[in-house]
Amino acid sequence: MDLAYAVDLAHASSHSVGGGVASIAPQLLFFVAIFAIFYFLLIRPQQKQRRDRERMLTVLKKGDRVVTTGGLHGTIVGINEHSVMLKVADQVRVEVDRAAVSRVVISESDKDA
Repeated sequence: MDLAYAVDLAHASSHSVGGGVASIAPQLLFFVAIFAIFYFLLIRPQQKQRRDRERMLTVLKKGDRVVTTGGLHGTIVGINEHSVMLKVADQVRVEVDRAAVSRVVISESDKDA
């Protein structure tokens, strides 16, 4: 092998194929677009849902009709920082974790007001 040929071969292999920085821009733009799609379709709606749930849990008060994650319906008769006391029937009270409250049921009289 000739020394000039080896130098030419080394020089040719050191150059990148495909245009260098110009070929990275479309790939980078593609990844930015994918991230933006994931953000607006997945991350942002989940953050909004979590904020709404936390807000709902902080404004719970006595007298609210609620449904737990287990499907238990009841009226709040006692509340503290970590748990909620529900009245599920006459003389039947159940203490559940505050995080177990799934939703507040809006009665017909509250809808009219």
